[in-house]
Amino acid sequence: MERAVTVVILSLVFLASQISCQEAILHVSNGNTEREYCIVHNHSWTPLSQSLEAAVQYPLVNMTSTMLCNNATVFPDVKGKALVVMRGGCDFSQKALLAQSLGATALLLASNKTLITPSANDSEYAKVHIPLALMRYRDFLEAQKVFGENMEVKLYAPPQSKLDPSIAVMLLIAIVTVALGGFWSGACERDRLNGGADGGEGGGNKADSGELFLYSPLKVVIFVAMMCGMLVLMYFFYNVLVYVIIAIFCLASASALFSCLDAVMEKIGCGTLSFSVRNWNLSVRSIILASVCITIAVIWGVYRNEDRWIWILQDLLGIAFCLNFMKTISLSNFKICVILLTLLLVYDVFFVFITPFFTKNGVSIMVQVALGPDASGEKLPVVMRVPRFSAWAQNLCGMQFSILGYGDIIVPGLLVAYCSRFDVWINSRKKIYFVSCCIAYLLGMIMTFAVMLLSGMGQPALLYLVPFTLITSAVVAGCRGEMRQFWAGTTYEVLDSSREPLLPEGRTDRSIDGEKC
Repeated sequence: MERAVTVVILSLVFLASQISCQEAILHVSNGNTEREYCIVHNHSWTPLSQSLEAAVQYPLVNMTSTMLCNNATVFPDVKGKALVVMRGGCDFSQKALLAQSLGATALLLASNKTLITPSANDSEYAKVHIPLALMRYRDFLEAQKVFGENMEVKLYAPPQSKLDPSIAVMLLIAIVTVALGGFWSGACERDRLNGGADGGEGGGNKADSGELFLYSPLKVVIFVAMMCGMLVLMYFFYNVLVYVIIAIFCLASASALFSCLDAVMEKIGCGTLSFSVRNWNLSVRSIILASVCITIAVIWGVYRNEDRWIWILQDLLGIAFCLNFMKTISLSNFKICVILLTLLLVYDVFFVFITPFFTKNGVSIMVQVALGPDASGEKLPVVMRVPRFSAWAQNLCGMQFSILGYGDIIVPGLLVAYCSRFDVWINSRKKIYFVSCCIAYLLGMIMTFAVMLLSGMGQPALLYLVPFTLITSAVVAGCRGEMRQFWAGTTYEVLDSSREPLLPEGRTDRSIDGEKC
């Protein structure tokens, strides 16, 4: 079951995209009260001012009783005023030209449907000289309740900054999660080896400790092939499988959060009280932590579509999931790391860059699965989300997020975790492999965001993270003369913990995970 969950979650790797839409702001006032609402416009029509101060204020005339598709109706005097009419019945350009002929200075279309960017034939744009935008009909009704019929409006579209502070927050989340996950994996490996040296149960194999490990190239290939199959199934049966993924995420993330919090409590020696019930030895700490973790997962599951605040819980559960994944899944040697990361790099690039040539709408399978077929429907909980702080106009229309897939933390994180364990095996007091791989991951993430900002497109992060981390790890091993041991992944007994031991020739290697290295 745990392996199946691993395939399902990890099959949805990286996506860091930002939805680009021409959102703007409708500022409504009556001299005493002010409100702002979302509108959607098109730069090809008459452009809007970029600031509230520069925008021209117009009286608003309510004509939502008509669709403004012909001039047979008798209209009130609208010269020098903004109009609001209902969407539909005829083309956007036809409405705009009729409003313009009546002397209106701006046209708002109240819509009961999803807002789209208003468009027309290229030849029509030059004929229209007044601003045109769509707004939600429910927003207009709300404005009527607040202001009545005496509304003054301004339309403006503040510029959207490409460099948003959310990118720095996302970068911090990624590097801290990878570093903590790698450190945790190394600490568990040290405890396991120390337990074995002391003759305790801690020296048992990883299967006994609940850890899973990949040591066979064939298993890695099968693993990646199953991920590809899962992603394709998600593409064709999204509306059904999305709820399966949500249920799996709730269970897996609650378990992962419990594991993380329990490890912290164990480290600080908090809450060791226990009691027995019908031969069951129960810990008070475990009961409290389990209740908290389940509650958090249930709250996320119930309110998962409340974008204004639920992203905090999703990121918390996501961080716990990634940490537990890196601690639980072990790659036995650098050879397996190279095979797995290379295959996942090909997987990522193929589903982001190649699949658009095979889909009907020209959008990659990765994008459609990650964002969902319906922008207002269910989303897969496989990404870290941080609101775009500078996107004020866009957030009025709907929260805009910078997102990073869990796979872009977990996949390189598995290599970081291997480097951390290798530092333990060779008793590296400076943790040279772990630190070097973390720095390489940070540089790879910076490169990813830099290319994304320069190109204006979401990037498959593994395209940069895999080369950075693999090459750095190989260079460090080569410079230290430890490539053979690093490639084979053999553990070494540490005779003197006060120094980094050299690896003498002819030493008998120990086996790991049931495989002779």
